[in-house]
Amino acid sequence: MRVAFVGKGGSGKTTLSALFSRHLVRSGAPVVAIDGDINQHLAYALGLDEDELFTAPPLSARTGEIKDYLRGTNPRIPSRDAMVKTTPPGRGSRLLRLLGDDEVHSPHVQEVAGVPLMVTGAFGESDLGVACYHSKLGVVELYLNHLIDGSGEYVVVDMTAGADAFASGLFTRFDMTFLVVEPTRKSVSVYRQYRDHAAEFGIPVAVVGNKVTGPDDLAFLRGHVGEDLIAHCEQSSYVRAQEQGRGGHGELEPHNTLALDRLRAAVDSRTKDWAAFQRHAVDFHLRNATAWANEATGQDLASQVDPGFRHGPKALAAFA
Repeated sequence: MRVAFVGKGGSGKTTLSALFSRHLVRSGAPVVAIDGDINQHLAYALGLDEDELFTAPPLSARTGEIKDYLRGTNPRIPSRDAMVKTTPPGRGSRLLRLLGDDEVHSPHVQEVAGVPLMVTGAFGESDLGVACYHSKLGVVELYLNHLIDGSGEYVVVDMTAGADAFASGLFTRFDMTFLVVEPTRKSVSVYRQYRDHAAEFGIPVAVVGNKVTGPDDLAFLRGHVGEDLIAHCEQSSYVRAQEQGRGGHGELEPHNTLALDRLRAAVDSRTKDWAAFQRHAVDFHLRNATAWANEATGQDLASQVDPGFRHGPKALAAFA
């Protein structure tokens, strides 16, 4: 299952992405965490020391090589330049297994506190004024388009802040989106934006309340998000100790651990719908082709859609 954490900047989505990833790993589940936030702090939230470096190359640094690998022998994609972030897989494309021995996972995964992590890459000085962060996130979209995740496997993505995630079709690549909401009016306004956008496409969104300090905060959240609130996390001395570099001090509080259990139960209750996943992929590819990609590549990218391709485990078996 693919899980996204989104929310207003500073709401705690990176912290919850890290806590949830570690929670899954401790249960023995196969997990890949992906830092898709412009600030690139997930490695440190997972437990990387401030004086340590994440040495695996960012996905965005090898976008061309990843495109070459994923397009495989697909005759509809003649070159890496013809492959855009929304290009869906077809017959001949290389499909991925979670943590497989392949040209995407092997170079880019580095374990942090036991969690296999891939990073999108920071927004550098050379990008200022000439690119947006979504140009880097495109490689994450390609990764998810070509991934066949199996039962009991998880991809956890820390997404960009705010409703900016809707600037691409990446928000349709997830089985569950957790919207982290603080008990503030600003945070609730982001929730309403995301809820309304997601409803247009039938994307499931559940709210995780964060930084709850007492009954008044909880009542505020329930009054504004209603049944979308499936769990809440209280202020955590354990998390604060981690953020201050005082790791190894105690355990996550029982209430917050229970909140993580509820998040996993919500994810596990979802039914994987490969047909809907492929429909969304094709729909957004055609939208992007018309809006900008045909002009950018000088090609009619609608021709990249393979009408005979059926996504899911059967496609992986056929590829094998």
